[in-house]
Amino acid sequence: MRPTREEAEELLRDGEACNPGAWGEHSRVTAMCAERIARACGDMDPEKAYVLGLLHDIGRKFGVKHMGHIYDGYHYMMQLGYDEVARICLSHSFSIQRLEDYVGKWDITKEQQEELRQRLDELAYDDYDRLIQVCDSLAGTTIMDMEERMADVKRRYGAYPQDKWDKNLELKAYFEEKMQQDIYKVVG
Repeated sequence: MRPTREEAEELLRDGEACNPGAWGEHSRVTAMCAERIARACGDMDPEKAYVLGLLHDIGRKFGVKHMGHIYDGYHYMMQLGYDEVARICLSHSFSIQRLEDYVGKWDITKEQQEELRQRLDELAYDDYDRLIQVCDSLAGTTIMDMEERMADVKRRYGAYPQDKWDKNLELKAYFEEKMQQDIYKVVG
């Protein structure tokens, strides 16, 4: 299950009221990119893509956190009964399905890390997981060149695994093939 577009927008506004910051606009840009790419693919639901993109970082509602936003977002959406969104809260940071590739602080307990690792291992990624991963890599508070965005993350956190970098570029190529056009023309 997932909320309607209007309900998702209300959840994001509420989250921003609890923890104001650039993450809200980043979420809107991610949602817009996801909606446009899904529409261009022809075999995906643009409304679903928008809602998933809008709420992928909803765990940021609970404060300035790194890995904690994944954990909090997953549990928050599960509490609300939105399992489709909870899945995206979990998968969006892991284009390679390994917890160890997380870029940022590991600000959750060992038990919480193990829970995320187990839940991540249980997923079989689909095109919505991949779509939000690629859109997250295109979105700052505006649409960005994916390689510039990844370089910015690398500058801020001191590292960015090369295989994750390469996977994000592979996902970009995957969606360009599905759409039969350049991703930046679709989202621009």
